[in-house]
Amino acid sequence: MATSMASQAAARGLRTATSKRTFLHQFKCTLNPKRWLNLQEYQSKKLMQESGVTVQRFYVADTASEALEAAKRLNAKEIVLKAQILAGGRGKGVFDSGLKGGVHLTKDPVVVGELANKMLGFNLTTKQTPKGGVKVKTEVIDIFEGVHDDQALHMAANLGFKGPLQRQAADQIKRLYDLFLKVDATQVEVNPLGETPEGQVVCFDAKINFDDNAEFRQKAVFALNDMTESDPMEIEAAKWDLKYIGMDGNIACFVNGAGLAMATCDIIDLHGGKPANFLDLGGGVKERQVYEAFKLLTADPKVEAILVNIFGGIVNCAIIANGITKACRELELKVPLVVRLEGTNVHEAKRILTESGLPITAAEDLDDAARKAVAAIRK
Repeated sequence: MATSMASQAAARGLRTATSKRTFLHQFKCTLNPKRWLNLQEYQSKKLMQESGVTVQRFYVADTASEALEAAKRLNAKEIVLKAQILAGGRGKGVFDSGLKGGVHLTKDPVVVGELANKMLGFNLTTKQTPKGGVKVKTEVIDIFEGVHDDQALHMAANLGFKGPLQRQAADQIKRLYDLFLKVDATQVEVNPLGETPEGQVVCFDAKINFDDNAEFRQKAVFALNDMTESDPMEIEAAKWDLKYIGMDGNIACFVNGAGLAMATCDIIDLHGGKPANFLDLGGGVKERQVYEAFKLLTADPKVEAILVNIFGGIVNCAIIANGITKACRELELKVPLVVRLEGTNVHEAKRILTESGLPITAAEDLDDAARKAVAAIRK
């Protein structure tokens, strides 16, 4: 397990980015993530708070008046107002209201209300990272033993903490690592970890990403998922345990497996076509999923042809074929459909497609399928 820590020059920053996949790779195991869950900063801070990590007192406001009231309730010498979006670089971002900066510091609660009025309901554009990125140094942690006291103290010292603050910072580092394991995180990021004038070490920012394979045991965490910034097609696909990625071409790719999806997109491009999207069925597919997949693909106005490329290992090709014919009939498919099936029960699947009487173009292999899909658009 590797945990990277990078200090910021102006404020004693701490960035913790730990990858379970690195550890698993060393033991020749494979982790197949479905997608990454991202939480808003305030949600990440709430999880930290519940694990004994010190964070600022905070409120969440949906309106300018709520922001003003929250600022009054905080009764603090200084108040930080932060826009909550799933992107970095908020401090240097720009709202389409004209307001510059998604993070503002003020001592006046009235100003909080005025600023919130220019943030809420407006789009915030940011630059995620500086050109060339940021170089970090890695502190290796044994996943079986966890963070040792001397390691935590060493990291705290590297961040510039001294005296009693060093031990306090080390304690926060250990708590962050415990949180990392507790919630099945792929990354816990704090930038900065700093000290207050009163001598308290506090996490002033928070970002946590999660391993979606652990959704079954992290129900409370995944219930926090903010879908407002997600592609509606991806959201709908996820309801049926499908993975949808939109692109800018006109040939829809219906596949099983991310590797096959990328290969399909590449070979379409090789033959002069452009993928409009790819929709991954994964394994253990059911006929209803195939039907819902076709509904999603045909709902995209850019799609002028559909290429189905299924390699059946644990997937039964006959189930795919039945789903395809049902979708073609009930959705009254209007665009050309090219199908390449291979693997488990493929002969039965081909019989189902042939006897359906539907205008489905069969393909022998991936190259043949790509050629035919591109040619169908050019007719």
